Amino acid sequence: MTGGVHRLVRRCAAALRRHLRWLIAAPLALLAVAWGLAWWIPLPPRLAESPSTVVLFRDGSPAFVFLSPDDKYRMAVRPEDLGGNHPGAVDADYLEALFRFEDKRFRLHPGVDPLAVMRSAWANLRAGRVVTGASTLTMQLVRLVEPRPRTLRSKAVEALRALQLEARMSKDEVLAAYLSFLPFGRNVEGLPAASWAYFGHGPRDLSPEEIAVLLAVPQRPTQRYPAPQNVPRLRSARDEIAGWLLDEGALGAEGQQTGDPAREGLRRRIAGTDVPGQIRPLPRRAPHAAFWFAAQHPGETRIPTTLDRGLQAVAEDRLRAARGDLAAYGIHNGTAVLADHRTGEVLSLVGNLDFWDAEHGGQIAGFDTPRSPGSALKPFLYAMAIDRGLALPEHLVEDIPTAWVDYAPSNYDGRFAGLVSLEDALSHSLNIPFVRLLGRLGTENFVATLRQAGAASLRPQPGHYGLSAAIGAVEVTPLEVAGLYAALAHGGRYRALRWRPRTGEDAELPLLTPGAAHLTRRALARRDRPDFPTRRQWSGAPASIHWKTGTSYGHRDAWAAGSGPRLTAVVWLGNFDNAPAVDLVGAEAAGPILFDLLEAAADRSLPTFGDPPPQDLARVEVCAFSGHLPTEACDHRAHALAPRSRVPTAPCPYHRTIEVDLDSGLAVNPSCRSGRRYEERSFLVLPASVRRWLAREHRFLPSPPSLDPSCRRDTAGRAPEILSPPAGQVLVLVPGLPTSDQEVPLTAEATAAGRLSWFVNGELLATADAGERVWWQPVPGRHEITVVDEAGRTARRSLDVRSSRAG
Repeated sequence: MTGGVHRLVRRCAAALRRHLRWLIAAPLALLAVAWGLAWWIPLPPRLAESPSTVVLFRDGSPAFVFLSPDDKYRMAVRPEDLGGNHPGAVDADYLEALFRFEDKRFRLHPGVDPLAVMRSAWANLRAGRVVTGASTLTMQLVRLVEPRPRTLRSKAVEALRALQLEARMSKDEVLAAYLSFLPFGRNVEGLPAASWAYFGHGPRDLSPEEIAVLLAVPQRPTQRYPAPQNVPRLRSARDEIAGWLLDEGALGAEGQQTGDPAREGLRRRIAGTDVPGQIRPLPRRAPHAAFWFAAQHPGETRIPTTLDRGLQAVAEDRLRAARGDLAAYGIHNGTAVLADHRTGEVLSLVGNLDFWDAEHGGQIAGFDTPRSPGSALKPFLYAMAIDRGLALPEHLVEDIPTAWVDYAPSNYDGRFAGLVSLEDALSHSLNIPFVRLLGRLGTENFVATLRQAGAASLRPQPGHYGLSAAIGAVEVTPLEVAGLYAALAHGGRYRALRWRPRTGEDAELPLLTPGAAHLTRRALARRDRPDFPTRRQWSGAPASIHWKTGTSYGHRDAWAAGSGPRLTAVVWLGNFDNAPAVDLVGAEAAGPILFDLLEAAADRSLPTFGDPPPQDLARVEVCAFSGHLPTEACDHRAHALAPRSRVPTAPCPYHRTIEVDLDSGLAVNPSCRSGRRYEERSFLVLPASVRRWLAREHRFLPSPPSLDPSCRRDTAGRAPEILSPPAGQVLVLVPGLPTSDQEVPLTAEATAAGRLSWFVNGELLATADAGERVWWQPVPGRHEITVVDEAGRTARRSLDVRSSRAG
């Protein structure tokens, strides 16, 4: 008997050894097949559904939430958002409550919880009906992205799909997807969107009552989402879930016993708190900027920016407040840009006065729309001229009527100043001095420098722009103007403005020297200016700012741009249909808004005084009258700041030392002074063009004495310079108008007083004093005009006269 048992055991052992490999291999093979199928069968397509594109403020809060491609407000949750403390993170207390309420062993099971299945089966059998389920969060995610009828077969498919998800995704990825697709009523999906729609804040810091609401709604979203008719149901569900969680030790009740006063106090507080009664609009701030950002980064659903939430609100509120008054004056569009010129970050972008104003192009992003800047670019001409040693702020410049071929600019008020310092010309925004300055600097040099500083709106064709570029005959965007003024405030160093968080070091371009930038800011900081807004006469300008306004030709654009200690602001107002408005003036329309922005956004911790001269400036002695380097004839001298390596070397052109005969009062020279009593005297000798203008204005200055007739003329001076007609002019005669009414003025600049002889085609036309104008009656053809001074020095110019029929 015993031997038989032993033989049976040996046979069984041998059989087990023979089949052991199959007993081990079969489950492994099944596991391999299941694993292969998990990777071969595609995941539910909706898992790849794009969420809402969200544009973020610099603090991580949403500025603008777009609808997703399937018309949902669904803000994605990332794995790194789970339980963190960064903006956009999910509250750790909410996650703890979620696990307690929905899936206690989420971190342990493979997608299906066997213990929960057995517990549910036993409870349902005992009750004779379904009283509890065994769905894990992973299975619920499957149901969210692949809805099916609630049947046992569907449960089996959900279980298999859950195992597949867990095989191919990490736990945090599963949880993030679940929190992204949770339904919260109407077209709100996902925890972040619900938190903003229900409570007006993100899911990082949720109160216990808010956590209970966010757990209650997804169970029956159509019956519990915030709406007046759902309030009783939502309150009841919230209180029930909160009570259960408190009994489980969640919602801040961990370690407290039932009946503990703290736990009961929390229970009463939750019960006494109102539930949300309606869904709030999701954040839709900075709409123009948001659409602009999204267009530049298609497919990117989370767009971080440098926009400051507070400053964006300040700028939006200020332009919104101005909208009514501006509309009354026929001004319907406007934009504002705020940037930190120390970092190059754009802090605020307002694209228009009203995004929903379809009648006036309200959805056009004005900050990226090229417009004529009027006088807003003159400061950069000023600074570039200083940098190249062409001028100093104290230099006298001519502001008299001047024509360049067929271009004859005027000042805004139609008046001229005669001679003014360049600094006064800038602070009073005179046009003629800056057109002259551009002629000396070179239009292409000026435009090329603007392009270097990010003015990509400028046309690239050489020769496209002329002298009118000095006063606004170019087009730039408010963002580009902000970049220029930020460079001016940043010591002349240009860096491209950026609206995305920094990923590396920003490259800087030395656009202007620190000295030229300082002297320009000094001129723009003056308060005694005609462009000081009338509405600010009593309240004044914000402390320590420099600014410039601009008005384009025909009152189509009004600009104000400037900087404080930290921020640079640009305001543009106008009409995108180019409709003019008589009140569309930079000083009065845009200036007050600029001042309000810089004042409201001022950093009170920064000093508001002092702009000490940089090291590249030195004090130099200049003629007190002209600002040029003094000659011996300059009786009064002063000191001025000038770039150390770029001091203009031209001597004062206005003072002249003349030897005067004490008896006759006439001028003498070495050829005739022998035996006479004479002395050297300093005289102010203005250019002939200025003298002519003064005479027309009935304003006269003392003239230097005439040369004694017995003296020989000095032949060492400079030849006359023909001012009119301008070089290259083509004169077209007006048909039907007598040529006697179309006479051409001939004028010249002479270095010394005396008489000039004018010749046309070799024939003497007239002889007149250097300061006088001679008139010539034109005839069709090409003519050579010659002027000769008393010393025989000559200048020539060709003039082409055409009849209208010749075209």
